[in-house]
Amino acid sequence: MAKVYALLVGINEYRTAARSGLADLRGCLADVADARSALEAAAPGRVDALVLLNGEATARAVEEAIRGHLYRAGEGDTALLWFSGHGTEYAASTPQELLLEPTGRCQALVCADGPLPDKRLGALLDGAAAGGGRVVAVLDCCFSGGASREGYPPRSLRPLPHWRPAVGSRDMTGPDTAPRHLLLAASRLGQLSFERPIDNSGGHTDPDGPAWSDDWPTRGVFSYALARALRRAGPDTTARELLAEADAGVRRLVSGQQPVLFPADPGGFADRPLLGGAAGPPSAHLLREGPEGWEVDCGRVHGLTGGPGTEFMAAGGPVRVTEVRADRAIVDPDGWIPDPGSVHPVALSALALPPAAVVLAGDAAELPASPLLREVADGSPEEAEAGLLFRVDVRGGRARVLRRNGSPYVPPLPLAGAADARRLTDCLAGLTRWHRIRDLSAGMSPLTGHVRVEVLPWEHQDGEPLRPDGHGEIVLSYEGGQEPSVAVRIRNTGPRPLWCVLVNLNDQFGAGSALFPGQFIGPGMTGWALEGGRVRMVLPASRPVRPGASVRDWLTLVVAEGELNTVPFHLSPWDPATNRWEVVASPPPDGLLRLAGPAPAPEGGRDMVPARPFAPGQWAASTIALRTVVPALPTGEDFTARGA
Repeated sequence: MAKVYALLVGINEYRTAARSGLADLRGCLADVADARSALEAAAPGRVDALVLLNGEATARAVEEAIRGHLYRAGEGDTALLWFSGHGTEYAASTPQELLLEPTGRCQALVCADGPLPDKRLGALLDGAAAGGGRVVAVLDCCFSGGASREGYPPRSLRPLPHWRPAVGSRDMTGPDTAPRHLLLAASRLGQLSFERPIDNSGGHTDPDGPAWSDDWPTRGVFSYALARALRRAGPDTTARELLAEADAGVRRLVSGQQPVLFPADPGGFADRPLLGGAAGPPSAHLLREGPEGWEVDCGRVHGLTGGPGTEFMAAGGPVRVTEVRADRAIVDPDGWIPDPGSVHPVALSALALPPAAVVLAGDAAELPASPLLREVADGSPEEAEAGLLFRVDVRGGRARVLRRNGSPYVPPLPLAGAADARRLTDCLAGLTRWHRIRDLSAGMSPLTGHVRVEVLPWEHQDGEPLRPDGHGEIVLSYEGGQEPSVAVRIRNTGPRPLWCVLVNLNDQFGAGSALFPGQFIGPGMTGWALEGGRVRMVLPASRPVRPGASVRDWLTLVVAEGELNTVPFHLSPWDPATNRWEVVASPPPDGLLRLAGPAPAPEGGRDMVPARPFAPGQWAASTIALRTVVPALPTGEDFTARGA
């Protein structure tokens, strides 16, 4: 039977540093007790828990417990760290820190006797995965979104001088770019997390009653919300769904605290049950109960259009959109009542205005319906006004999908029956998703221009960025059969931290966010694709490296004041051999992006550091085009002699 090896750490008393002005907390021991109870209820008979409280939880003791207890997890087991206490941050200064921390700040858990830097913690947790177990970290402390609480009060501390890690410490190199553990953090980088008196209703209080009472026990808001969600979860509830419910629970209790899930790639750690089980397809969108009622986590910033007829479908029934905001849609369940505080996967079932137009020509019959497509007549005003148009010309049992100028998007598709018609609709919907990502625009956004992407030759990273040619493309050339390599940096020239994700799209209609999966970049700071690694511009295997061959890529930068869910950024290339999208994780049927809705920062928090300001709903997007080419050879020269 698979086991859950749990290390539960709670620190209320920081008396060893009291003379330095460090504040004790009140809710951390209760957090640990509640977490243990929730884990044992969710995995009865499988939990092997080790608990460290107050003075027991020194940095050395926590490290030894990770190695001695969590490293016992084997294939099929779960190793889980739940930390409830203070967090801290300090300015990054070494080259390694600045490369890995584009906010310009390093984070750490504050143990009973001092800090445990997040990069060291990350390496320790990744080591726990060596035995084949699933590794999860739940961190309820300030700044925990960096992988590492304030007055209700907050859970953060100013760093003491002797806490500063030594220059060049190997811990600062950080874990591999592909983390081997899942993080559920109480707050994003630079944010506070809170503890406060909480009654057992979880925020579903009498609106005419008190906001809080001294008779209620003090709890960490995130620990309380997550433990409550864990008790309600079924065996197949994924970590993504748990975090969504906990996020809504946190926002019902406080403002200015945004829980974080990392990594959030579709089909990965986030889409597995928290305490073991296989990964399932990610939910395109989630219905949850926010502070103002039921909401779905997409809005104008994600391309959702409002108006009569826009709706989502859940297992319990439809939910109709009543208001579309920048970051979410306020909805009204139609004919059913979800349980208070519950979370439900939903899919877009109707849009007020489908975003792509289709003209059917030749022998084409009616296509299966899709919320992304609408049929228009050839030569009609609707065709002329359509932003994205597909012409589907069917002749001899084959369908050609054409642009306005008559060039094909993909090779001809067979169209001999209902299954082929469905595949054709899937192709058109996939092309629509791809274009929506590439052509994202926020209009006159106040964030436009604050962050820019720069592409530099790998050998000359201290020089000037490469510039587009007259066609608006950055052209990169093979030399002697060797592909070009570049470095890609993302520079925040604005006055505040901004969350950035870099999406790479290719001319095979694939997309992904592996280059820069999503992170805050501080003002005046720089983030690097692949954490500063070499970005190789390689022709796909289907295109031999020979003179005249080329491939196009687009880098779409999305900048926001809060974290985006990157599931809709993942779209595998179209496979002409199978006439389908070979997706690893099921893509959202509508291609909408999701943004966790930020809220105004509170007066205080669980750390003695002011929260960084942000305004909800602001975002911007920009795209640069690249073309990688194999140049033509001089007359009479043999290409193979150049090493291809």
